[in-house]
Amino acid sequence: MIKDIENQNDNISVCDKEIAVLKEHFPACFKTDGSFDIERFKEEINQKVDITKEGYELKFLGKSYAKLLASLDTTTVITPNEEHNNLPLNKDSENIYISGDNLDGLKHLVKSYDKSVKCIYIDPPYNTGSDGFVYNDTFNFTSKELQRRLSVDEEEAERILELTNKGAASHSAWLLFMYPRLQLAKDLLKDDGVIFISIDNNEQAGLKILCDDIFGEENFKGNIVRATGQTTGQDSGGLGSSFDYILTYNLSSDFSLSGLPLNENDLKRFQNKDERGNYAYDQMRKTGSNDRREDRPKLYYSIKNPDGEDCFPIAPAGYESCWRFEKKTYDRLVKENYILWKKSKRGDDEIWWPYVKYYLEGRTKRPSPLWDDIEGNKKAARDLRKLLDGAKVFDYPKPLEMLERLIQIVPNASDDDIILDFFSGSASTAHSVLSLNSKLTNSNRKFISIQLPEKLNPKIANQKNAYNFLKKINRPTTLDYVGFERIIRAGKKIKEETNADIDYGFKHYTLNEPNQNTLDKCESFDKASLIPDSTILDDFGVPTVLTTWLNYDGYGLNPNISKLDLAGYEAYYCDKHLYLIHTDFAQESAIALFKEYETKGDFNPENIILFGYSFNEWSVTEMLEKNLRILNDSEKNLKVNIKVRY
Repeated sequence: MIKDIENQNDNISVCDKEIAVLKEHFPACFKTDGSFDIERFKEEINQKVDITKEGYELKFLGKSYAKLLASLDTTTVITPNEEHNNLPLNKDSENIYISGDNLDGLKHLVKSYDKSVKCIYIDPPYNTGSDGFVYNDTFNFTSKELQRRLSVDEEEAERILELTNKGAASHSAWLLFMYPRLQLAKDLLKDDGVIFISIDNNEQAGLKILCDDIFGEENFKGNIVRATGQTTGQDSGGLGSSFDYILTYNLSSDFSLSGLPLNENDLKRFQNKDERGNYAYDQMRKTGSNDRREDRPKLYYSIKNPDGEDCFPIAPAGYESCWRFEKKTYDRLVKENYILWKKSKRGDDEIWWPYVKYYLEGRTKRPSPLWDDIEGNKKAARDLRKLLDGAKVFDYPKPLEMLERLIQIVPNASDDDIILDFFSGSASTAHSVLSLNSKLTNSNRKFISIQLPEKLNPKIANQKNAYNFLKKINRPTTLDYVGFERIIRAGKKIKEETNADIDYGFKHYTLNEPNQNTLDKCESFDKASLIPDSTILDDFGVPTVLTTWLNYDGYGLNPNISKLDLAGYEAYYCDKHLYLIHTDFAQESAIALFKEYETKGDFNPENIILFGYSFNEWSVTEMLEKNLRILNDSEKNLKVNIKVRY
């Protein structure tokens, strides 16, 4: 006993009693790691409360900063994987896999896919303390810059910088991480699109209010509860959980989820058949205990049974109930042969009883909010291991059946819908799109997946298997290549099993931040100089410049571009834009360009875009404008804009 007391005394600090009192009376002021949030405490005890500033909202450190991040444009460029993209399987594919930070990826996508995505599914980090989530910022704002940009005082700016620069896994850090990504996701959704977000108890409550703030509380369509097959949280002293949640939002309150295809058990009900096809039937009398005559008087009336006798909706308990619909609807259903009479026992007697036919053709069933009929994460993990030569690279991949079901309940679905996942992970969503396309007739849904190319460390336990797998198959040892490889293998497997005529390929792009040397050359480039700097184009590469510009101008990552030979100079043409990127654009090239305008009726690009570092801007623009003046006075009467980009 004395030893126990001595051990306890060794662990006692000078303020333990005071901390205990604070925990009892101000529990909201303690973070999940046990540290005390002094700023939250100041708000709790502030006697000067301005009630005009109160309201139902989610407040967290860095919310204004998160809004700033959503509004800043990305400085990354889009580099195509030309070797992969030019393979026969991928050359004409409309599926897209992006390696890069998803915040940058979303900012690029908004330029071309604004209001174009029908379904978004994401499985973000859950912030459990063991999933590796730590918020680290790539921006280098100073305290003064934040004070100016966010209109905050120095103390608040310093708190935000501390959160963003040192890395954190707090609730505020997680919400700061999610806010700009969801804000951009909203811009990508079609008006009748839907977003599904998987989460568990750690951040479910905060995420719900955050999504209410972004998508609108009225556009919350429900919370799907899914059985994971794995119990977590039992070692925390609380209730263990074997469920996670899928928050469901859209952009319009006038919205209904689509029904699901009937499964084998559902189909067993439709064993009856007549000239219309297979049907099931159900009682015409309402069967709820609260459906009494006095509550629904218009639904209480007499009908004639096959023996010509009056039949009323009398419940087995003897009280007067009601029918499912009014008399005029009943008369129509009789005329159309939707009413079925069958005899059933009531006491010692057999009586006629009316039923309503429900036909199989075109029938679906409403999705349940509880999905406990799908095999959990363990089976999904086993299936993924089989696909990846037995390598256990992800512990908790989502089941394909779950993802296929989500895609199928999206309303007003079209065969060419875009499905986006910007926390792609092991590429389960991309796999599910291929799988669903192979099962449905004429389905050509397209996926866009984004995954951070996190470098894998073989010395870290939960990264070792993925590192070794990629090393073995000669892939780069970054996390994005796990999904890259899965999509390839999934496509091969599906084709072998189904031989379905679908798009099995995908285009691959990487988001790159220009290196400091290139940025320095861009910064020091003198626009007034007569000498272009071809090394800047060499640093970026023509494919990167062209891909980035095409997406910027709204043509997306699967544009239909043409190469144009202008007296030996290669230009690139897409709809309303002509891109001049290479150096050595000469007078002969300009003459050849305007000959294209004059002689080809379908050649009418309204914008000529120049890569500024490749040209003497003044001489080339002067040359083009001189010829344009002639062209504008011609029969075509074109108004062509010249834009120089740096």
